[in-house]
Amino acid sequence: VELLNQQIAAMRRQLQSLNALLTDAETRNRASEAQIADLGKRLNSALAQRVQELTRYRSEFFGRLRQILSQRSDILVVGDRFVFQAEVLFQKGQADLNEDGQREMLTLAAALKQLEQEIPTDINWVLRVDGHTDVDPIQSAQFKSNWELSSARAIAVVKFLIGNGVSPNHLVAAGFGEFQPIDPGSTEEAKSRNRRIELKLTER
Repeated sequence: VELLNQQIAAMRRQLQSLNALLTDAETRNRASEAQIADLGKRLNSALAQRVQELTRYRSEFFGRLRQILSQRSDILVVGDRFVFQAEVLFQKGQADLNEDGQREMLTLAAALKQLEQEIPTDINWVLRVDGHTDVDPIQSAQFKSNWELSSARAIAVVKFLIGNGVSPNHLVAAGFGEFQPIDPGSTEEAKSRNRRIELKLTER
């Protein structure tokens, strides 16, 4: 009986020790969960702050461009995008910037270089250059479809900006062909509005 009592007492001590370890583990787990939750809140707060900062810089950048290009009726702001009509920059069916287009892109390059100096390095941003066409099929040996034409025009703008001092880390080119019109009409005026280059300052 005495041996049995000793065994029971030893088992009780082991059980108490295990309970203490379990309680300690649960306490540490709760502390870890609290730390994770706190880190999550901090991360969300930091991300929200970065988005707000980028929005502010984008607003300032667009405001600057509006002042510089305010005399041009064929350069518009649509929502959060700056829109250049294709005729401002390119000859019909071509993807080489014309003289007028080069002048406008020099203005843009100067504004972008100033922006690069102002935005903190820990904000990952890009200027997205989107090429768009109208619905008319292109008949060209150089471009087999409007996809190729819209992409080539966006790339031409990006290359010109890089050649004039804008960091390639902050540029991206995309072509949308005729598939993202801003005017659903089929008139020549609607087609003209849809032939465009759009600029959007956004997160990378």
